[in-house]
Amino acid sequence: QLQASGGGLVQAGGSLRLSCAASQRTFSNNAVGWFRQAPGKEREFVARISWRGSMTSYAESVKGRFTISRDNAKNTVYLQMNTLKPEDTAVYYCAVSRSPIGGEDRSGYAYWGQETQVTVSS
Repeated sequence: QLQASGGGLVQAGGSLRLSCAASQRTFSNNAVGWFRQAPGKEREFVARISWRGSMTSYAESVKGRFTISRDNAKNTVYLQMNTLKPEDTAVYYCAVSRSPIGGEDRSGYAYWGQETQVTVSS
Protein backbone atom coordinates (compact mmCIF):
# COMPACT_ATOMS: atom_id res chain seq x y z
CA GLN A 1 0.00 0.00 0.00
CA LEU A 2 1.01 3.60 -0.56
CA GLN A 3 0.48 6.26 2.04
CA ALA A 4 0.71 9.92 1.12
CA SER A 5 1.03 12.52 3.84
CA GLY A 6 2.16 16.07 4.46
CA GLY A 7 -0.71 18.01 2.98
CA GLY A 8 -2.37 20.92 4.72
CA LEU A 9 -3.42 24.53 4.54
CA VAL A 10 -0.78 27.10 3.64
CA GLN A 11 -0.72 30.70 2.46
CA ALA A 12 0.37 31.59 -1.03
CA GLY A 13 4.14 31.70 -1.23
CA GLY A 14 4.52 29.07 1.45
CA SER A 15 5.94 25.55 1.30
CA LEU A 16 4.89 22.01 2.04
CA ARG A 17 6.62 18.68 1.73
CA LEU A 18 4.59 15.64 0.77
CA SER A 19 5.75 12.13 1.55
CA CYS A 20 4.78 8.85 -0.05
CA ALA A 21 5.69 5.76 1.95
CA ALA A 22 5.34 2.15 0.91
CA SER A 23 6.87 -1.24 1.33
CA GLN A 24 9.87 -2.16 -0.77
CA ARG A 25 7.69 -4.77 -2.42
CA THR A 26 5.25 -2.08 -3.50
CA PHE A 27 7.96 0.17 -4.94
CA SER A 28 9.43 -2.94 -6.59
CA ASN A 29 12.29 -1.10 -8.27
CA ASN A 30 9.91 1.15 -10.21
CA ALA A 31 9.46 4.84 -10.76
CA VAL A 32 7.08 6.85 -8.61
CA GLY A 33 4.95 9.78 -9.64
CA TRP A 34 2.84 12.48 -8.08
CA PHE A 35 -0.48 13.51 -9.56
CA ARG A 36 -3.12 15.96 -8.43
CA GLN A 37 -6.79 16.60 -8.99
CA ALA A 38 -8.53 19.89 -8.39
CA PRO A 39 -12.32 20.10 -8.00
CA GLY A 40 -14.04 19.74 -11.34
CA LYS A 41 -10.83 18.91 -13.17
CA GLU A 42 -9.14 15.76 -14.37
CA ARG A 43 -6.28 14.21 -12.51
CA GLU A 44 -3.03 15.61 -13.86
CA PHE A 45 0.63 14.72 -13.76
CA VAL A 46 2.82 16.72 -11.40
CA ALA A 47 6.22 15.02 -11.18
CA ARG A 48 7.92 11.69 -11.44
CA ILE A 49 11.23 10.12 -10.44
CA SER A 50 12.90 7.01 -11.79
CA TRP A 51 13.81 4.05 -9.59
CA ARG A 52 17.40 5.16 -9.03
CA GLY A 53 16.47 8.82 -8.85
CA SER A 54 18.59 9.75 -11.84
CA MET A 55 15.67 10.89 -13.97
CA THR A 56 12.96 13.35 -13.02
CA SER A 57 10.34 15.29 -14.91
CA TYR A 58 7.79 17.92 -13.98
CA ALA A 59 4.64 19.50 -15.27
CA GLU A 60 5.31 22.94 -16.73
CA SER A 61 3.10 24.52 -14.11
CA VAL A 62 5.36 23.38 -11.25
CA LYS A 63 8.83 23.53 -12.79
CA GLY A 64 11.22 25.52 -10.68
CA ARG A 65 8.93 25.36 -7.66
CA PHE A 66 8.53 21.65 -6.91
CA THR A 67 11.25 19.06 -6.38
CA ILE A 68 10.73 15.31 -6.31
CA SER A 69 13.21 13.04 -4.56
CA ARG A 70 13.36 9.58 -3.09
CA ASP A 71 15.10 7.64 -0.36
CA ASN A 72 14.98 3.99 -1.32
CA ALA A 73 16.48 2.93 2.00
CA LYS A 74 13.36 4.35 3.63
CA ASN A 75 10.99 3.35 0.80
CA THR A 76 9.80 6.94 0.65
CA VAL A 77 9.34 9.50 -2.10
CA TYR A 78 9.06 13.21 -1.38
CA LEU A 79 7.60 16.19 -3.14
CA GLN A 80 8.98 19.49 -1.90
CA MET A 81 6.61 22.26 -2.93
CA ASN A 82 7.81 25.85 -2.68
CA THR A 83 6.28 29.17 -3.68
CA LEU A 84 2.84 27.61 -3.59
CA LYS A 85 0.02 29.26 -5.48
CA PRO A 86 -3.76 29.04 -5.01
CA GLU A 87 -3.93 27.07 -8.26
CA ASP A 88 -1.88 24.33 -6.62
CA THR A 89 -4.88 23.55 -4.44
CA ALA A 90 -5.87 19.94 -5.08
CA VAL A 91 -5.80 16.46 -3.68
CA TYR A 92 -2.41 14.95 -4.36
CA TYR A 93 -1.74 11.29 -5.08
CA CYS A 94 1.41 9.27 -5.33
CA ALA A 95 1.57 6.27 -7.61
CA VAL A 96 4.00 3.51 -8.54
CA SER A 97 4.85 3.11 -12.19
CA ARG A 98 4.91 -0.16 -14.11
CA SER A 99 8.51 0.58 -15.11
CA PRO A 100 11.79 1.77 -13.57
CA ILE A 101 11.74 4.92 -15.70
CA GLY A 102 8.12 6.02 -15.45
CA GLY A 103 6.35 8.72 -17.41
CA GLU A 104 3.59 11.30 -17.35
CA ASP A 105 0.67 9.13 -18.45
CA ARG A 106 -1.63 7.93 -15.68
CA SER A 107 -2.10 4.61 -17.44
CA GLY A 108 1.53 3.79 -16.80
CA TYR A 109 0.97 3.63 -13.06
CA ALA A 110 -0.19 0.43 -11.41
CA TYR A 111 -0.58 1.33 -7.75
CA TRP A 112 -2.20 4.44 -6.35
CA GLY A 113 -2.02 5.69 -2.81
CA GLN A 114 -4.51 7.53 -0.67
CA GLU A 115 -4.71 11.22 -1.34
CA THR A 116 -3.52 14.11 0.73
CA GLN A 117 -5.22 17.49 0.52
CA VAL A 118 -3.24 20.62 -0.26
CA THR A 119 -5.00 23.95 0.11
CA VAL A 120 -3.27 27.23 -0.72
CA SER A 121 -4.99 30.40 0.37
CA SER A 122 -4.49 33.71 -1.40
